[in-house]
Amino acid sequence: MFGYGVDRRVIYIVLAILMVYSLMNMSSDEWIQIILTLPAVIIAITFHEFAHANAADKLGDTTPRNQGRLTLNPLSHLDPFGFILLMFAHIGYGKPVQINPNNFNSNKSRGFCSAMVALAGPLMNFFIAIIACIAIVLLDKLASIAFMSSFAGQILGLFLYMLITINIGLGVFNLIPLPPLDGEKIFRNILPYRLQEWLDSNYQTLYMVFLILWIFGFLGVIVSPVINLVSNGIFFVVNNLIGLFI
Repeated sequence: MFGYGVDRRVIYIVLAILMVYSLMNMSSDEWIQIILTLPAVIIAITFHEFAHANAADKLGDTTPRNQGRLTLNPLSHLDPFGFILLMFAHIGYGKPVQINPNNFNSNKSRGFCSAMVALAGPLMNFFIAIIACIAIVLLDKLASIAFMSSFAGQILGLFLYMLITINIGLGVFNLIPLPPLDGEKIFRNILPYRLQEWLDSNYQTLYMVFLILWIFGFLGVIVSPVINLVSNGIFFVVNNLIGLFI
């Protein structure tokens, strides 16, 4: 995704230096947050990429299976750069799942199947966020005040909150319709052929637009309100649905 024309080892060394510097200047509360963010990030990326691989496999393309991507082993899905970004910026990515649309055996078009494979990743993130939200609401309604105020209760609540935030962030971010994100793959495959040709011929330009928006922080400005809206919406729906029974 990044590093074209640049040795990726150089990028990783720079990132490692910046990460160590950041960790050395963190407070104890920030350390706890980072520790709890770590498993949330691993879960978010692993299930996101597995969902892509599983969707492709179900539609008849065994490319991800042959490449060892049809697994929940995090080592098969984590990209060092994307992992660090998701840890510290809550916006990142995993190793892209490769597919071959010619292998799809569905009665739907190859473009439709490709769009479904791309959509599977963000949908999985939203699903995990909903499950975590249900858990947090149930804890709030059923757990004792003593437990929720205890260290274990606070840690569990913070972890679930991070799981919700990370997954919604990853899901929303990947729906942006710019290459190389899932959103571009989803929308390009449901557009008329002429527009698909235009996207193909302007791919590098759109990619550069994405990089500029990313580097200068404009994506964060665009995505953050959407993440908050989706988070509040999920909490509102889950809380009210559970409230009907408890």
